[in-house]
Amino acid sequence: MSVDRAESAKGATRARSAKGTAAAAHVRVTQVRSSISSRPKHRGNLRALALRGIGKSKVLPDVPDVRGMIARVPHLVEVVPATAEEAAAQRERQDAALRAHRASESPGRGSTTSQEKSTP
Repeated sequence: MSVDRAESAKGATRARSAKGTAAAAHVRVTQVRSSISSRPKHRGNLRALALRGIGKSKVLPDVPDVRGMIARVPHLVEVVPATAEEAAAQRERQDAALRAHRASESPGRGSTTSQEKSTP
């Protein structure tokens, strides 16, 4: 009997994970209050949600992990539904910023350190 339960639990987990990837809903989380006088765990949740200041927003997937972090700091954030287009636009901005950062790095960054060490 326990084998049957384990197999059915695995099947339910697979079904849930497939369902979650097919319909990826998103929420826009905006920080509305300061984290200065809040508990360290609350500040950690805001950092994990990628919120760095009042008025900053982030489009995040609507999954239990994110909902749990939001539930810890409801007095500091505002949550509204977001569209897939908003999530795609945010992802494009992040990718563009990453490309710009990589382009601005010097290609011989590690070699300059070794030259300084070898030169007396």
